[in-house]
Amino acid sequence: MITDRDIARWRLRSQHLAEPVGAAEDVVRSLLAVQAENPSQSAWAVATRTREPQAGELARLLEHGRVVRTHVLRPTWHYVHQEDVLWLIELTRDRVLPTIDQQLVPLGDRLPAIADTVLEILAAEPDRTRAELAEALAQRGHELSGMQLMLLAAHLELHALICSGAPRDGEHTYALFSDRVIAPRRLDRDEALVELALRYFTSHGPATVRDLAYWATLTLTDVRRGLSGAADRLESFDHDGRTYWHAPGAPPASASPAGHLLQVLDEMYRGYQDSRWTLDAEGLLARGRETAMGMALVDGQMLAAMKRTLDKRAATFQIRPLRGLDSDETAAIEDAAARYARYLALEPRLVWV
Repeated sequence: MITDRDIARWRLRSQHLAEPVGAAEDVVRSLLAVQAENPSQSAWAVATRTREPQAGELARLLEHGRVVRTHVLRPTWHYVHQEDVLWLIELTRDRVLPTIDQQLVPLGDRLPAIADTVLEILAAEPDRTRAELAEALAQRGHELSGMQLMLLAAHLELHALICSGAPRDGEHTYALFSDRVIAPRRLDRDEALVELALRYFTSHGPATVRDLAYWATLTLTDVRRGLSGAADRLESFDHDGRTYWHAPGAPPASASPAGHLLQVLDEMYRGYQDSRWTLDAEGLLARGRETAMGMALVDGQMLAAMKRTLDKRAATFQIRPLRGLDSDETAAIEDAAARYARYLALEPRLVWV
């Protein structure tokens, strides 16, 4: 009998939180896309899945264009390997673009001219920050609010015209897609749906078709169409009225490392919707209300809320347990804090509240 705890623990392994891999590039390629809304915290989401987390590894991948940070899958940023970014954008953008374009309606007939100007600016001088791009547009007679520029950039990203450039002092920049993404894979729609199903259920499984439909902003019809072409390379089981798909193999008996400090943007939380709450088998959290807190996971279960603050010397992790913790659970969280702080080259400091 497979339980919610088994599924959550299994996902730790599928997502490389247990049994980490060797390099950040392997993490991004394996997970297919990694939520990247907050650059600092999402960098840890990648690094914590490697055996020896290195603070600058992801930044180097972004600098050289091996990994791209762009809008794809949902109306938000993701890290995607350059080999996968184009087919993934082409597969999912028609469901995402209306959300973006509806908010650009106030620009009216000005939109094409402004978009062309952005491309001209980046062709002449790539790797511009958003502030620099706003200034260059204003000098050419196109003054935009911060929100308008963010939406315009997302619009151009979803058309595969621009994407992330080389980071500068840790700040996101923009460049032309064609300059950064060299020889991307091209897949027709049926091939892409199969590839998506295979890669998602392998890297995020066990998961349901509704989980994938949420993750990729696709219809259930499209997800099932892709799954039909990938099912012979996957396995499934039924639990709690749902069918879960996963890579071939049995569930792990234990997770190592057991403790993890993550944000709710992490794929362990944001990678699911239909079966998200397998990470709360005890029902410690209220359902139906999105949480904004960080998570302290032990063996795949959310046992405490976490808030991270940094200063010059220490990384402070404020931990608010959702129930009483035993000594092994406390030790797992302490170990997770030590790993996180070591990655930041800071002293770990835990505050239990």
